[in-house]
Amino acid sequence: MTKPPAVIGILTEPIRASWWKGNRHIVFLCAGLFLGYQLCGTSEAAHSPEHPKPKPKPTHTTTETVRPLLPPTPKETP
Repeated sequence: MTKPPAVIGILTEPIRASWWKGNRHIVFLCAGLFLGYQLCGTSEAAHSPEHPKPKPKPTHTTTETVRPLLPPTPKETP
């Protein structure tokens, strides 16, 4: 007859992790997204440029007439 297996230890269910230990990655994700939105999305610097572009100065104008893009209407031939 064979021997029964030897008992090495008693298996028990591990202690359940606390709420914080199980969900801290979600808390840090939400906090990081919120802070990133606040810092980058709603600040005044995000909406207005620091150095506005200067307006172009008027250049020399010419008296040349502008040619039309379309050809003139064809004249009727008899």
